Amino acid sequence: MTFKDLHYGELPLLLPNAWDVPSALALLQCGFAAIGTTSFGVASSLGRPDGGRSTKEANLGLAAALRPLNCYISLDIEDGYADDPEQVADYVARLPVHGINIEDSTAEKLIEPQRHAAKVQAVKQHSADVFVNARVDTYWLGQDATVAATLDRAVRYVEAGADGIFVPGATDPDVLRELTAVIPLPVNVLAVPGLSLQDLAALGVRRVSTGSLPYRAAIHAAAQAAVAVRDATELPAADPYPEMQARLVRYADQKFSG
Repeated sequence: MTFKDLHYGELPLLLPNAWDVPSALALLQCGFAAIGTTSFGVASSLGRPDGGRSTKEANLGLAAALRPLNCYISLDIEDGYADDPEQVADYVARLPVHGINIEDSTAEKLIEPQRHAAKVQAVKQHSADVFVNARVDTYWLGQDATVAATLDRAVRYVEAGADGIFVPGATDPDVLRELTAVIPLPVNVLAVPGLSLQDLAALGVRRVSTGSLPYRAAIHAAAQAAVAVRDATELPAADPYPEMQARLVRYADQKFSG
């Protein structure tokens, strides 16, 4: 079983997204065979906005920190942190991960599809075993948000050697059905409220990501825990300290043994 194989199961691969070691350990304990990362969560943890290439160095450290985990890891690398395809490929070659997400926008604006295709091609030439999930940001940014424009970009990335196509922001069932009917690779979407994994499978979707939802939920829960103490209301559910400490002890032993 490879990371690519996980995209061809009966149901879409559900890829939860972590932002640090403790969040990844918690997801691993839930039984997930693969874990992604969220650039928003990583950037936000640094006190920086998402999408500004601010996670480049942090992701090198995060990839190394997650390497000992007994699961597949897919890293969100924004736009590859460079305009030059060879620089992007060199960066990916430094990452000890099984897959990457790489988006076709920079500074919240779509880039020319041929430029993104060149990045995809360069990465695959240097790191053939890395699952390249080429992200199409038309619907995410509301720019050229049509099926035709999205497919035009997706087809270019398929031809460049991508292993999957990620279309965040696409939620309409008819749109998803049209996209998956034409794109010959696993299509990845963000979780869609009201649509189960079974529903998305019926639409042809092969991978579902949680994106920044777990991170945003964690921040919300942290604030609500403090408010509950202040207001003497019921405390929210939380993992016990001993349990989290034990995870970290096991991780440290695994990471530094030998």
